[in-house]
Amino acid sequence: MPKSKEKEYEISADNVKAIVRIYSKKEDYVPTYELIRPIIKEATSAVLNSIREKLIRSIGISGREILDPKVIEDIRERSLKEADKLIAEHMPHISKEKRDILAGQLVHEMFGLGDIELLLKDDDLEEIVINNSEEPVWVYHKEYGWLKTNIKLKSEGEIYNYASMIGRRIGRQITNLNPLMDAHLTTGDRVNATLFPISTQGNTITIRKFARNPWTIVHLIDPEIKTLSPEVAALLWLSIEYELNVIIAGGTASGKTSLLNALTPFMPPTQRIISIEDTRELQLPEFLHWVPMTTREPNPEGKGEVSMLELMVNSLRMRPDRIIVGEIRRQRQAEVLFEAMHTGHSVYSTLHANTADEVRRRMINPPISLPESMLEALHLTVVQFRHRRLGIRRTFEVAEFVPSMRPGGKSKVDVNVLYSWDPRKDVIERVRPNAKLRDISMRLVDEIRMHTGMSDKEFEDNIEEKKKILQWMLKQNIKTVNTVGKVIADYYRDKDYVLNLVKKNKTPKQIFEKKLLDEMRARGLIK
Repeated sequence: MPKSKEKEYEISADNVKAIVRIYSKKEDYVPTYELIRPIIKEATSAVLNSIREKLIRSIGISGREILDPKVIEDIRERSLKEADKLIAEHMPHISKEKRDILAGQLVHEMFGLGDIELLLKDDDLEEIVINNSEEPVWVYHKEYGWLKTNIKLKSEGEIYNYASMIGRRIGRQITNLNPLMDAHLTTGDRVNATLFPISTQGNTITIRKFARNPWTIVHLIDPEIKTLSPEVAALLWLSIEYELNVIIAGGTASGKTSLLNALTPFMPPTQRIISIEDTRELQLPEFLHWVPMTTREPNPEGKGEVSMLELMVNSLRMRPDRIIVGEIRRQRQAEVLFEAMHTGHSVYSTLHANTADEVRRRMINPPISLPESMLEALHLTVVQFRHRRLGIRRTFEVAEFVPSMRPGGKSKVDVNVLYSWDPRKDVIERVRPNAKLRDISMRLVDEIRMHTGMSDKEFEDNIEEKKKILQWMLKQNIKTVNTVGKVIADYYRDKDYVLNLVKKNKTPKQIFEKKLLDEMRARGLIK
């Protein structure tokens, strides 16, 4: 449920600073997201229009450059410096601070999305939505849910221009003949746009923001977030360490990709990882042997498409140890994915399904329609759940897929739930809380014991060991992708060394080199 208390904080984009105020009005059912930003006066706006023309001439941008996402950031930097110089010439009486603000606003209008650029810099926002030019822009806030802003776009034409500009930069078009567009910004944020009359109230743009500082497994076990428990996290770590195949399921915006990304540091740095996505969302520790790949839509002539299926088939020729696929949608994708599992690759992916049993049903029924025998290669499914009313995300179920034979030699795969979320207590726990995992599991424990030779006690000790490491990282505020990844990589290289750090409760300043400490300081994790 959106919180009633007010909140205020500052955001900044290209030297343009703004204050965000979130508050509720009695007459409104939805809280307001007010962006208090510098307003340009009419006379100043006329001068800026004159400067805009000179700026375009002075920096000499070619049509090819402005459509190249690799150089657009460099163009913005050049433009900011040149705009500052031209503003100083035309308005010598204004302060340096005001000059920086005007330069930033000018660049936002020329190369960006105007006031939307400020919203893109708010790390608390997950979604930015333009429904038409008649109503305000909406945003989805991590803490408050849906909010109405005080920003309106001037016209349907302005919305179309923004959508068209976004599309051109990545080789897509949105026109009356092609009124639907999936695209992304140069920052990786996903964009969907539609044109009137397909969207009957006006042109729309929906931007799903790409996480700049992605959540790690340590965030997800934090009691303030409580997406999953340290025990479940430790079990998933053990499963990934020993190359079991995992599919993460859930509804829209339930945290499937976030959890998938949080699990990737558990992959050993000595193995090669290939990831395949429609839009780049995954962020792995920078020292992993990782090759990220993304699909490509056809150009306006219908040529040049690179599909997920083609990338999946190609990835099998790249000697991967681990394959990560953004999402399973089609039969052929699922077939290739499961063939990869059967040929010895470790595979991880996401799927839209609300329960572990629904994962099984979706796999064996249209449109995916896999033979049930193929599901034998899948070891675990983790189901994510988004509670819209409370604004929380939880791991709803952890289940194993158990092959069995029916009379007549028919292959069957059963779903055995190991952990489930209790909504009354708001905890995820073993389906039989007092039982050992060995007594609940019908496959997982045996599978890992087959690879390791662990006894029942060694299996439980290993889980406890990993829990302690995760809880130590939480206590020491070790939460970035690289720092979490380094602890896990050190564990694979020298387990006793990491366990000694945990036992002695060492701090990050005692174990990380300067680069990682600087990263933690920059994100406010340590002083």
